[in-house]
Amino acid sequence: MANRLSVIATRTGDDGTTGLGDGSRIPKDAPRIAALGDVDELNSVIGLLLTEILPEDVSADLLTIQHDLFDMGAELCIPGHVAVTQEQVAHLDARLAHYNAALPPLREFILPGGSRPAAVAHMARTTARRAERAVVALAGVESVNAPIRQYLNRLSDLMFVLARYINRQLGQQDTFWAGAQARR
Repeated sequence: MANRLSVIATRTGDDGTTGLGDGSRIPKDAPRIAALGDVDELNSVIGLLLTEILPEDVSADLLTIQHDLFDMGAELCIPGHVAVTQEQVAHLDARLAHYNAALPPLREFILPGGSRPAAVAHMARTTARRAERAVVALAGVESVNAPIRQYLNRLSDLMFVLARYINRQLGQQDTFWAGAQARR
């Protein structure tokens, strides 16, 4: 981006359209904009998670993920542009294996929560799933680079594992789901 934005209130979107990185304009409710918005929201939720006190490796990984998501936003904003690679997906796979190795096997369903940072990680997980659904919807009408879908799928898994990892690091138990029969 040669020119940085200096004016934010451009009023060009008042007609219900928004500009893409290639200069074209599309409706604000187009599948591409829905996917872009959900990825942006996911990045914001991860930013919120980064305000929590976290293990250093988690913070470093989340910062890398934020940069990857910004790359993804650029790719979604510029039709035909490729910015998300298989290497980024492989990196998430490696980090998923790293954190999973530190956790006991999961034998029951867990509820989102435990500690505040874990709860925010679960928010990121569900936001990642929504972003993935939006990208799949976009892929139904336009071409989408496969690593984008793969990255979001791995990221939602990683956020689930990070929620468990964070709880464990904080000495907090996961909250196990008790079926209706058990709650009576």
